[in-house]
Amino acid sequence: MTKKRRPRLSILSDIRRNGTSYLLVLPAMAYTFIFGYMTYPYMVIAFQRFNYTKGIFHSEWVGFKNFEFFFRSNKALTVTFNTIYLNLLFIIFGTLMALAISLVLNELRKKLFVKISQSLMLFPNFISWIVISYVLYALFSMDMGIVNKTLNQLGMSSVNWYTEAQSWPAILTVMHVWKGAGMSAIIYLATITGIDETLYEAAEIDGANRLQMCFRITLPLMMPTVIILTMLSVGKIMYGDFGMIYALIGDNGTLYSTTDIIDTYVFRSLRQIGDPSEAMAVGLFQSVIGFILVFGTNAITRRFFKDGALY
Repeated sequence: MTKKRRPRLSILSDIRRNGTSYLLVLPAMAYTFIFGYMTYPYMVIAFQRFNYTKGIFHSEWVGFKNFEFFFRSNKALTVTFNTIYLNLLFIIFGTLMALAISLVLNELRKKLFVKISQSLMLFPNFISWIVISYVLYALFSMDMGIVNKTLNQLGMSSVNWYTEAQSWPAILTVMHVWKGAGMSAIIYLATITGIDETLYEAAEIDGANRLQMCFRITLPLMMPTVIILTMLSVGKIMYGDFGMIYALIGDNGTLYSTTDIIDTYVFRSLRQIGDPSEAMAVGLFQSVIGFILVFGTNAITRRFFKDGALY
């Protein structure tokens, strides 16, 4: 007796059946299409001396000349190092903090406390970096800053934090983790809730305590999600958090040695020179490096940990 095959659903019939779901995702699809796919043709201006009046089809072709603007700059190595270094700090400490928060919340049994904690940890994610810059100034201001007042009470002299370039990678990392760890922890908590409860019951019968269950069951089963999110972050390692850096640092040249990233450098150059072709050339360079990093990271992951690979 042959099994009856289910009729294959076409896209149109699926849209008719799940119209509400498609309607909810429509704004995201429109945003991605307009600001993602429709911008692809404009990548050619990286190889042109773009003229606004002539457009992309009639502007003069200059080959790789626009790339010389960045690679021959005396700041190229500095801003590239700062971009990679800061992003590595954000990825490492952000992932560790999000994992710690999710594991701790998973072990708590007071549901009301867990819900309140989740809400409080999510709140910083919705605060603008501009608002956070004022909070930061209240902390590190030379005269009225809380940090300097605390140092004075301990018998130490005040520090002009806005001229101490070496301190800012740590400050930026703390602020980035504080703002984003709560949102990442929610993703990891969702992963934990999908773990089969019978695994914990079997471990409890075998005499395992909560700490052993955490390291032998929870963490190993969370690794695919951790690796996928890390790979996505690695793909953007050449892109700095422009909104954060420009809001917190601005045009403070004394801090550029440790905080100036590719995005802020290109923004200042575009603002001063006004050449979109050079900005697009740097953006294309960042995208190519990001693609190579994601592809390479995925290949390594697929070889040693197949469950965590993207494809």
